[in-house]
Parts: sequence; structure tokens; C-alpha cells
Amino acid sequence: MYQSKVGGYHFRYNLSDNSDFIQKNNYKGIPLVKFWVKIFLYNVMTYLKLFFTLLIKQCYYGPFKGEFGHFLAHNLPFLMYLHKKGVKIHYCGMEIHKPFMVDEKGNPVYATFHPLRDFFAEVAPNTNSTIPPADVKEEIIKFRQKARKGIIPFWDIDNDYYYWFIHRHFVARGFTHLYRLDKVYKTNQEFSCALFPRSKGAAETHNNGKSWDYQQLLEMISPYFDKVYVCGHPSQCLSLNPLENTVMNITTDNAKILEACSNASLIITQHSGVNNLGEYLQKQVLIIYKGANKVTDIGSMNNTLHFRKSLKEKIPLAFAFSEQEIMEYIQKFKQKHESVVAS
Repeated sequence: MYQSKVGGYHFRYNLSDNSDFIQKNNYKGIPLVKFWVKIFLYNVMTYLKLFFTLLIKQCYYGPFKGEFGHFLAHNLPFLMYLHKKGVKIHYCGMEIHKPFMVDEKGNPVYATFHPLRDFFAEVAPNTNSTIPPADVKEEIIKFRQKARKGIIPFWDIDNDYYYWFIHRHFVARGFTHLYRLDKVYKTNQEFSCALFPRSKGAAETHNNGKSWDYQQLLEMISPYFDKVYVCGHPSQCLSLNPLENTVMNITTDNAKILEACSNASLIITQHSGVNNLGEYLQKQVLIIYKGANKVTDIGSMNNTLHFRKSLKEKIPLAFAFSEQEIMEYIQKFKQKHESVVAS
């Protein structure tokens, strides 16, 4: 019997939500009642906070110090929603994410920005529960002290309980908006590909699958594109030997990553937060997963598909489970592109 159904797929495991937590902890009787009462009260307070945020047209939000996928799925769409509603946002988060935080004219969606330096080479991100280095903690304390003064609503996503059990699900109830970032960052009309050669974490995980030979993959796909942009954060991606049409974008400058992906026709990545980037740029994303042969074998893919719905998904994910499937997909993708150009 499947545990969750998302996007027409039947998964053998639950969504990482409140019901899953209850099942894993075997909550029954009074503990179960207490859990749901607490969830209810938190939700009431969150709706009230949104009401006052929209009324006052100003809020504090942060600190975000976590995974890229969490930023794109649970934070940036809510910040864009608030900005569209005319809210002045006083934000605290990773400075490397600043290029994403603009509207379709390139104007910032925040009123003030309290930056946190890039520390991912020192500490691996974990949802938004990352424990940063001491100097970054000090910056967070400064922001929290300022945010707690006065009557301006404070969206405190550093509260792990609130963030995991309330905030992610609250935002997904329709409080999202996505600005088309390709309108800001696209600089060239070309048939190219953005490849993210992931190196973060273990050699094999349920979520990400087994490691790929990305150098070999680059050599295989390169002849089919005008350019192949190799993209990613230096602490989380491999640096490959470039070919003639390779553009290396292993960088902490996300403006360069956004430009490359905006110019690209296709984004190729293992299962990671990069998949959400396709929705902000209106680009096709191909998820490559080694170690299985169907979507329902990919760990946490039910969560990915579930939260993509709240981003008002325009371009569904594509999947490939071997080098052969990758090449078959790219060949068909190029044929489709050429037929569109010819028409």
C-alpha cells in the first residue's frame, strides 16, 4: 500500500509532514491531542501575523541560513508574494542569495538586507537548521534583537518547530508568487545546457542516487548544444575539465549562475533544490538519478513534487535513470527545438 500520492505517482513513503511525524513517534491519546492543538494555535498566530503584515505593509523576515532548495521552495516565493502585496521586507539571509531576490525589472524585493556571509565551505547546510560559525551567529543575534523591537511583525524562521511544522505548509497554501528571473538575467538566444555536477554529501543517498561520471557526461552531451554551462557552488560541485564549448560557472556569484541558466534551454541536475530554479526561469529541468529506474524510487521526490505545486508549476520535471536515457532525452529535446525553429 502506498503512503503518499503526488502528481499521479504512488510513493511507498510519507511526505515529511506532520502526519509522518505523528506516525514515526507513535503519538496517541493525550500526546496526539496536544500536538494538534499546538499546530492549530501556531497556525492561528501565523494567519494573524500575515494579516498584520499586510495591514502594516512591513515585516522582518529571517534568518535564512539553510539549503538552496528550501530557499527556493519555502522562502523566496513567500518573500515575492509579500513584495507583490507592497510589503517592505527587512530580510536576514545568505548574501549569495541576493541575486535571486529581485522582481522582473531587477528591483530588490527587500527594503533592507542584513547579510550573512557564505559559510558553506565550513558548514554543510541542513534545511534551515544549519548551525553557522560563531561570527555568523553574532550577525543573526544582531538581526533578532532589532526585529524583536517595536510592533513590526517578525517572521522568525530560525524557530525550528515553526519552520518545519508550520511555515513550509502555510506558505504552500497559496501565499506564493514567482517573478520571472529570466527576464532580468537572460543575455543571449542560444541552444545551450546548464549542467550541475553535484559533489555534496555521500557517494550514494536515497535522495540523490549514486554518483555520476560527470566528465564523461559532459563529453557525451556537449556535441548536442551550442554551449554547456557547468554550474554550481564550489563547495558542492565538481570542477570538470572544460571542452571547446564548455563555460565554467563554478562560482559563489549566483548572478552568473542565473545568467547561464536563463540563457540555457535545459537544466540537468541530480535531485536537488536546483530543480526549483526551472520554475523561476521557465526552463525545462531534467533530473538524473542513478541507482533506480522509476520516479517513485527517488527519496523525497514526493516532497519535491508536492511543494512544486505551490510554485504553480509551469514545466513539469523530466527524468532519466541512465546515460542512455539521458542521451535519448537530449536527442528528442534537440529535435523538438529544431522543429520549433524551423516552423
